[in-house]
Amino acid sequence: MTEYFQTDDGLRLAYDDQGSGHPLLCLAGLTRNMADFEPVVERFADRARIIRLDSRGRGLSDHDPDFTNYNLVREAQDAVALLDHLGLDKASILGTSRGGLIAMGLAVGHPDRLTGVVLNDIGPVIEPDGMSQIMGYLGFRPGFRDYDEAADKLPEIMATQFRNASRSQWRDFARRVWTEAPDGLDLRYDAALRQAVLEHSATGDMPDLWPLFDALQPLPTALIRGANSNLLSRETADEMVRRQPDMIFADVPDRGHVPFLDEPEAVSAIETYLERAT
Repeated sequence: MTEYFQTDDGLRLAYDDQGSGHPLLCLAGLTRNMADFEPVVERFADRARIIRLDSRGRGLSDHDPDFTNYNLVREAQDAVALLDHLGLDKASILGTSRGGLIAMGLAVGHPDRLTGVVLNDIGPVIEPDGMSQIMGYLGFRPGFRDYDEAADKLPEIMATQFRNASRSQWRDFARRVWTEAPDGLDLRYDAALRQAVLEHSATGDMPDLWPLFDALQPLPTALIRGANSNLLSRETADEMVRRQPDMIFADVPDRGHVPFLDEPEAVSAIETYLERAT
């Protein structure tokens, strides 16, 4: 059941808290929301406490009237605020894409709050091709009439990265990412995210993120990568493994950015991580 808490700047953020055991805080990607982690709840709620957050401006959470607050520092503060709200001193984080960047930032800013981290298709180097693809749709409605049309057309649209995904998987994907409106599928996030990313990009080059990843070295860590990802290259993943030889690593075949987290390789990586972290 969706619950809410209030941030120190007055926004009402949505979260879901299911299961029991080791706390696993799930943080979604730039335009995504807690629904992305439904497969994790279904598979792991019997052995972990699955906490899913809709970051500000996403899903059921309030949109921020100041789009500049859509940044990694503010969103990391919100994640810590949720842990405080729940009375949790520590948690593991399963971070998809932007959620993984938040997790790496917390390893520097709030290492005492982390038990460990699972990164889903994100690392310290963000490939330009992947970022360009994101900017191609960020802030724009998808153009599908409904979930069924999306399920019919997505396999061809996403064919260069995703193969062997069933129609039901694509329909679930569409349902998680978009909402149905009378005039077609609509965004489940604040379109002002595009303005936030553009303004951030205008300030200069991406900072060196390797120190953030290196801050994870004392912690149990796992990396899930889509084998066809255009955001996280195999070269970057190999360097991450080289720097952290004990890191659990799964390269998920027939998936791009980002794996659905229902794939056997992804499930195995999360399972192994939970065994190690607990």
